[in-house]
Amino acid sequence: MNADKIHQRSIPQTTTLLKTSNNVSINNFNLKKTNNSTTKWGSIADASFLQWTTSDVFGLFKYHPVPCFFALSLLFFMGVEYTLRMIPPSSPPFDIGFVATAYLHRFLVASPTLNTVLAGLNTVFVGMQTTYIIGTWVIEGRPRATIAALFMFTCRGILGYSTQLPLPEGFLGSGADFPVGNVSFFLFYSGHVAGSVIASLDMKRMHRWELAFLFDTLNLLQVVRLLSTRGHYTIDLAIGVGAGMLFDSLAGKYMKKAMAEGGDVLYTNLPHLS
Repeated sequence: MNADKIHQRSIPQTTTLLKTSNNVSINNFNLKKTNNSTTKWGSIADASFLQWTTSDVFGLFKYHPVPCFFALSLLFFMGVEYTLRMIPPSSPPFDIGFVATAYLHRFLVASPTLNTVLAGLNTVFVGMQTTYIIGTWVIEGRPRATIAALFMFTCRGILGYSTQLPLPEGFLGSGADFPVGNVSFFLFYSGHVAGSVIASLDMKRMHRWELAFLFDTLNLLQVVRLLSTRGHYTIDLAIGVGAGMLFDSLAGKYMKKAMAEGGDVLYTNLPHLS
């Protein structure tokens, strides 16, 4: 490329780029020239920010509002963090999800039968997740969701054992809840939520929009129930959502790599690769 290439920044994706006879790119938003080579850290005179213009600054807010929002959020939460009163070791953790569901918690405390019924329904939903995730492999020949779940539960086991959080105060257990029988379980992070996300993402890839909407709705209700029964902290559930997305993505990368290396043995129905 010619060293006179015009530098682009803060422009919409629809900006039209033109080529001059000298192979110089020109866009209709920013015509500022800059050197194409990488600036060395020791050469402050060639630093990128010294070439910013007023248009660049205002264009950043106009065309990239999401990163700007996160930048403002960073400043806000820095203020919150540095002025917050820390929870002493003798006190239970503060959880905003528990505050938001305080009424539902009191209602379930007074209605143990309803608590058991909801626990049983939640277990049915876990069975739905499991059936779908395994079925995508053994029936449809698409193992991505199954591999994602294996990745996710392995990581959950490692992290859950590494930091064993105390059982939330006011926990409402039930023999009908999964895992059935009032057995012990890892709090961090929620496998219920992560499994639901993995199943939903697979449904969306296959354009099963109604089924994905159903799973997302049931997952949201599951989150409300788990907070109301103090079965998980808010952070367990939030990380569960992120874990589902992360391990689905990692499973996709794994499958692409495996296929590139000729490892298609997991597939029984090759036309449905995903």
